[in-house]
Amino acid sequence: MTKKEKAKFVLGQLEMLYPTTPIPLSHEDPYTLLVAVLLSAQCTDERVNKVTPGLFALANTPEEMAKLEVSDIMSIIRPCGLAPKKSQAISDLSKILIAKYKGMVPESFEELEELPGVGHKTASVVMSQAFGIPAFPVDTHIHRLAQRWGLTSGKNVKQTESDLKSLFPKSSWNKLHLQIIFFGREYCPARGHDISKCPICSKIGVDKSK
Repeated sequence: MTKKEKAKFVLGQLEMLYPTTPIPLSHEDPYTLLVAVLLSAQCTDERVNKVTPGLFALANTPEEMAKLEVSDIMSIIRPCGLAPKKSQAISDLSKILIAKYKGMVPESFEELEELPGVGHKTASVVMSQAFGIPAFPVDTHIHRLAQRWGLTSGKNVKQTESDLKSLFPKSSWNKLHLQIIFFGREYCPARGHDISKCPICSKIGVDKSK
């Protein structure tokens, strides 16, 4: 199969398996999604979802979060890892949102990526899931599957994002990145992967080292 043929097959399979794609991170609005995505760095969505109810019960707006001591935020989010860095970023970005954006989350990649603790992947998730603007967030799991499926030879997530955007219709990006994540968890793990039982890998030929 060519890359285009593989991409078409992957898209068809994922649409059949995951016609709906609920956002894995519990949130109420763009701000709480932003905080949840920031917390998910090097942490599972499941753990984030156990932590955020306690945090958002205290503060679910930038105004309320800015009033908390960083140490108070840190004590709640500690199970997510990198607590000192993440708690400082949440406090700082909340204050910036108040001062610069009237407490609203900005709707542009450039402005989001200027916020403390917000990289391109986090900004892409917020843009796609909070605002419906086409984006293709690529985490390590999507990067791994794209390599396994021969859709990219990119050495980093930036190149993988570019390659995937060129292969898939723009209208599919926001849903597709979640479909790939769901598929990876259910059928295509990094370890103990049985190619013969994988609905995609068994059909398209894969790089077994990925």
